[in-house]
Amino acid sequence: METKFRVVMAQVESTPDKEVNVEKAVSAVRDAVSRHRAQLVVFPEIFMSFFPAHTAKQVIVDDAESLEGPFVTRMRELAVRNGVWLIFGMKELGEEPNAGRVFNTVVIVTSDGSIAGTYRKTHLYDAFGFKESDTIAPGDNLFEPIQTPFGKIGLFVCYELRFPEIARYQASRGAEVIIVPSGWVRGPMKEHHWSHLVTVRALENTVFVVACNQVSDFYSGQSLVVDPMGVPMVTGPETEALLACEIDLSRIESVRTKLPSYEHRRSELYTKTN
Repeated sequence: METKFRVVMAQVESTPDKEVNVEKAVSAVRDAVSRHRAQLVVFPEIFMSFFPAHTAKQVIVDDAESLEGPFVTRMRELAVRNGVWLIFGMKELGEEPNAGRVFNTVVIVTSDGSIAGTYRKTHLYDAFGFKESDTIAPGDNLFEPIQTPFGKIGLFVCYELRFPEIARYQASRGAEVIIVPSGWVRGPMKEHHWSHLVTVRALENTVFVVACNQVSDFYSGQSLVVDPMGVPMVTGPETEALLACEIDLSRIESVRTKLPSYEHRRSELYTKTN
């Protein structure tokens, strides 16, 4: 396994039209590979289709697809055509489609088109006046990091940045790079929270964090990659952009030699109850 690899965050605006979004993905992946030599391209949370707040539940349920549906199929074909790994968000049809809720799912596709992993968002954005749980059903399990040509990858989604236990779960299972597809909503203090939470999740676990955010009048953009010392490597604008970054996994060992805080944990103290 090489210690260095190139990741591109496709900070794009999703629309209600899946066909438009697929075409955006085609263009983004083509340019990420040809211009930036990307080996891994990350898209935002629920990239498959975006609907405004207060959209009727049935519209969202009807829009959802299975992992075998046309959207994932076309993204898998795109990965093969370009010889690149893809990570993207979708709305996944639940086991009970008439229940009025779907899953907020992230899919990891390899360069040969196979699905290497999936994750259903477990902690839902019922905050700042929004209630994601009205239309999204929570997943039951945290993501188990997977081994890839780019090291061991962990994963969680957007609002879950606010739960340090989730990032620590990934790191404790060997994650070297944590991917965070997001749809971070604009608002007072929100951009401040975004940059600080991404940074501290990287620093407290001494891992890389790759946080790819949607961009629009509703979402704030400003995607970023932060290294294990909490240093921002790439930061994005408030507009659509392809953000390339070369990650060197040897940086993790270098940082942990200087800052062994992860090894200094005393887990036996954290589970005590009064």
